[in-house]
Amino acid sequence: MRFTLIKDLKQDRAMRPIMSGLLIFILLYLLADFFVKYASIGLFSETLTHTLLGNADEFLDPITQASFLEHLHTETFFLMMILLTLSAVFMRLWHTTPFALILLNITMLSALLSLLALALSYYSSIGFINLYVVSYFTWHLGAIFMSISSLYRLYFD
Repeated sequence: MRFTLIKDLKQDRAMRPIMSGLLIFILLYLLADFFVKYASIGLFSETLTHTLLGNADEFLDPITQASFLEHLHTETFFLMMILLTLSAVFMRLWHTTPFALILLNITMLSALLSLLALALSYYSSIGFINLYVVSYFTWHLGAIFMSISSLYRLYFD
């Protein structure tokens, strides 16, 4: 994490390819996560409901508590690693402009809300599933925008 110590990332020629690789990797992870979620638990409320509660008509069993907790644990870890690393790069390149602070806060809060809404959907009420879907897409789109704008700022601004 040497990039947290460098005063101006855009001027350090050795760090520019490393930062580019990191940002491209984060971008690919975020895009691949859509496909992983679609194939595993679902991306939209109907398929997520079937995953969490099961569906007697289609003979689908609900997800076990152990599997759900493992999924939630893994999601928390990856979310934390991606967002903390991305936010460090993003804030180093955008400094503390109001736009950057608002985008970062919206992305972080929606990511935390997505974890909370998924847990509430499983343990409390399936009514929280729509909140999960909205917050999941919000944090992903925010993080994708942060990655692309950081790449742009690294080379062109």
